[in-house]
Formats: sequence, structure tokens, C-alpha cells
Amino acid sequence: MLSDRPWKAEAIVRLILGVMICVFAGSFLVSALRFFGVGGKASPLLFGGLMAGALMALGAALVAINKPWPLEFFMRRLVMFLTFLYAGLALGAWAQHLLGTAAERSVLNMVIVTLCFQGAALVLISRFLREHQVGWGGAFGFGKPGQGRALLLGMIAAFIFLPIGWGLQMASAQLMTRIQIKPVAQQAVQALQDAEVWPDRIFLGVVAILLAPVAEEMLFRGILYPAIKQAGYPRVALWGTALLFAATHHNAPTFLPLTLLAIVLALLYEKTNNLLAPIVTHSLFNAMNFLVLYLVQQLTVHSSR
Repeated sequence: MLSDRPWKAEAIVRLILGVMICVFAGSFLVSALRFFGVGGKASPLLFGGLMAGALMALGAALVAINKPWPLEFFMRRLVMFLTFLYAGLALGAWAQHLLGTAAERSVLNMVIVTLCFQGAALVLISRFLREHQVGWGGAFGFGKPGQGRALLLGMIAAFIFLPIGWGLQMASAQLMTRIQIKPVAQQAVQALQDAEVWPDRIFLGVVAILLAPVAEEMLFRGILYPAIKQAGYPRVALWGTALLFAATHHNAPTFLPLTLLAIVLALLYEKTNNLLAPIVTHSLFNAMNFLVLYLVQQLTVHSSR
């Protein structure tokens, strides 16, 4: 049975908003690198000014959202935050409009996107825990009795789910093809396919196997799931966080298997009261997908020679 977590609703809202701001900033940084790397039709001075203004406004919004909002200053803080946020989004959207075309795939883009989502999430979660005056172990069950059991259950769940997840992904892709929708690989998969040197592959492996599982499990299962459940909505907690987890990966063929995986991860957390179990399952699932994708890529390269 999952123990109660002392998460404040106001702190959770600020955490989610903070992560979203970092994701928007990452998107703008990718656009800026592409513009100044390959050039654009707009004036560099105009584009640079808009992008600098957007990033500064989002930075100010992030600072505002990470300060306590006492009741007597709530409206003032809210207006300040929304002003910075909308100014940043408007300036960034204007700059991206001047860029005109979709961003190119590259490992560097993946680095920026990752650091602005999973990396920023870990930093903001650390601050979130300090605000609640609780450590990583107390927050997520690390270091408590039953570590070995949590590790073992996580491994077992991963190897049981792997063929199910692969089957659901293939079925989803086939269904999309039948209704004349072309399946598109995830951004991380595309980045691995584009990676031609070992440092890029190693970075992508570290992100997929270590960084993403830890950050995403802490955010979705460690914080959002128990908070919604403790508010009196256990079904919304289970299904809502599962659907949100799948949606954040922005990929139709993997939406169904990732939703089911998220449900399995939440049930593992319930069973063990230790976030290590879902982290291990998530990490092994990503590791096996990464390994299979790499082997297929190597076979394709050798067969084309």
C-alpha cells in the first residue's frame, strides 16, 4: 500500500508550470540554434532580439513561479507571472514564425530538449522536496527496507511487459497504416538513427536508460499520482497520469503501449511503496528498446554495404 505523501497542491502546480516553461525555452533554443546555424530569411538582429526577449521573459516567469505565493500577494504574483509567461510565448512564437520551417533532427537538438525537460524536472523536483523539507529517500522510499524486493519486482515486470509493449506498438503501427496514417518514430529514435559517432550514441543511451526513467518516474508516479489519489480520485490518478505520461512522448504508435506501461508502473509503486521498482522497470524497458534499435540499425548498415 502506498504511503501518504505530503505534497502541497500549490507547490505541485508551480512545479508543473516550471517544467512547462523549461520545455518552451528548450523549443526556442532549438529554433535559435537552427537559425544561426543554417541561416534564415529574417533579419538576424530581429530574430535574435525576439528570441533573447522570449528567453528572458520565460526566465523571469520561472523565477516568479518558484517563489512562495502568500495570499496577500497572490494576485500581484499571478499577474506578474502571466505577463512574463505570455510575453515570452508571444515573442518566441513570433521568432519561430520568422524561421518558417520545421526544425531539423539532430543529436544536439535532442540534448537541448532532454536537458530542458528531464534535466530541468530533476532540478525543480529537488527544489520541490526542499520546500517540503523531505529528502529523496523519504519522498520516494529509497533506502527503506525492501530495496531488494523492489528491484526484483521491477526487473520481473520489465521482462513480462516487454513483449506486450512491442506487440501493442506493432499493432498500433499496422492500424495506422490501414487507415492511411503514416507511423512516425519517436524523436529519440530518430536521433539515434542520425547519431553516427559513439559519443552521441552514449549520450542518447544515458538519457534513455538513466536520466529519463528517474526524472519521469519522480514526476509522474512519485508526485502527481499520489497527490491526485490522496485528493480522493484514485481512478483519475491512475488513468490520468498514465495518459499524460504517454501524451508527453508525442508519438501515436507508442501511445497505447506507454499508457499500459504507465499503469503497470503505478501499480508497482503501490505494491512496493518504493519508486525504485518503477524506475527499474522503466529503465530496463528503455534499455531493451535502445539495444534492439541499435542492433537493427547496425544490421541495416551492414546489409547495405
